[in-house]
Amino acid sequence: MSTLSKRLKEARLQAKLSQEQLGLKIGLEPESASARMNRYELSKRVPAFELVQRIADVLDLPVTYFYADKDDEAELLARFHRLKAAERKEVISFIDELSA
Repeated sequence: MSTLSKRLKEARLQAKLSQEQLGLKIGLEPESASARMNRYELSKRVPAFELVQRIADVLDLPVTYFYADKDDEAELLARFHRLKAAERKEVISFIDELSA
């Protein structure tokens, strides 16, 4: 299983969506939504970057989440993405302090 397919399945399950539901939300045809999402999750097909962008938007995740090879980095990306702008600045300041 590729990193992309693993992250896709994790994010979909966390959002409590079926493969068909997610496929429909990102604009896939109703006849093929479930099958296409299944192929992406099984690494039998690789979605185009534009499609990953639509998936990220629907699931409220950054596109980079789907390509992060380490679980802790993916988690940080997801959490950081959902922060407000002021909170993001605080996190960056905190990291700057840690690495100084």
